[in-house]
Amino acid sequence: MQRTPGFDRLSPNGIQPLARSPYTVHHPREILLDAQAQKTGLLPVCDHYSGVEARMRKSLQLQDEMAQELGAVVFDVTLDCEDGAPVGGEVEHAQLVIELALAAREGARVGVRVHPVDHPSFEADIEAIAGKAGHRLTHIMLPKVESVQDVERAVRAIDAAGASQLPLQVLIESPAAVHRAFDIAAHPRVQSMSFGLMDFVSAHGGAIPAEGMGVEGQFTHPLVVRAKLEIASACHAHGKVPSHSVITEFKDRDAMRRAALRASREFGFTRMWSIHPDQIRPIVEALAPTADEIENATDLLKAAERAQWAPISHKGKLEDRASYRYYWQVLQRAHHTGRQLPQEARGWFGPAHNDSPPETNP
Repeated sequence: MQRTPGFDRLSPNGIQPLARSPYTVHHPREILLDAQAQKTGLLPVCDHYSGVEARMRKSLQLQDEMAQELGAVVFDVTLDCEDGAPVGGEVEHAQLVIELALAAREGARVGVRVHPVDHPSFEADIEAIAGKAGHRLTHIMLPKVESVQDVERAVRAIDAAGASQLPLQVLIESPAAVHRAFDIAAHPRVQSMSFGLMDFVSAHGGAIPAEGMGVEGQFTHPLVVRAKLEIASACHAHGKVPSHSVITEFKDRDAMRRAALRASREFGFTRMWSIHPDQIRPIVEALAPTADEIENATDLLKAAERAQWAPISHKGKLEDRASYRYYWQVLQRAHHTGRQLPQEARGWFGPAHNDSPPETNP
């Protein structure tokens, strides 16, 4: 019988690997992060937006409190200049955002949403915010991106302000932008793409009813569904993070949790916007792995480690590095959402193995 390389026999219980000596312990990241792996690492699963001074301050305080509680920064705070700045007060609002970013605690994850590239305040936003606070920011969020040319214009402005290390997160908010989603996602400075639901619906001139912006309709209207799938697919094709749009029914925690679950499990989004503090925990809980998923991933990966990452039979199924990668990603998400890991998995996330979300995306 022809033998599979690296294995000595086939048994009713599956493929049994040859014993190897000496035994070498490899971290899962060393074995599994190959050509098919996510290139940009992990971002917190929730991105919280705030543009009013009191709420921006409370958001930063809440980020710190939850980080101490859960042992991880589980959401980003994006300070909003686009919708947060009063008309005529753009310069003063940008200065406030700079002060808040510079005063944030060490290790805080703070981004800024600036005005679109065709807005009169765009250049001033970038010059001031990226120039003075770029070293403290995790990202710049660019709204109403229509094309790669918009991204390139923003990159030139950010680099000219001396913040060439800053990644861009972009908002896709029109039918034309959805059409160009794959090209936009391919840009090396784009770290994440978000779906702007309400602007997208409005861009259709009444062809999509108001229900298409609601917590149920946005998951069923064909044009909205198509847009979400295009954005998620474009992100995954280029190793970027797809971020789901807001849910405006912020007082309904159950609806928020259901929407987050659908966004994740049916549409492939790994990150989601929050516009109210009450939305943050339901998003984190919905996008985090369950206790059963964490336990199963740990059991399987420890068995794979004992086999030196060769294929194994586990609970009646053949598993190999393709599935190991998936289960390693489960544990990474668990770690970054503050979930409790089994004792045998904690060593993979100790101080010697820094798996923190990336500060930048070079």
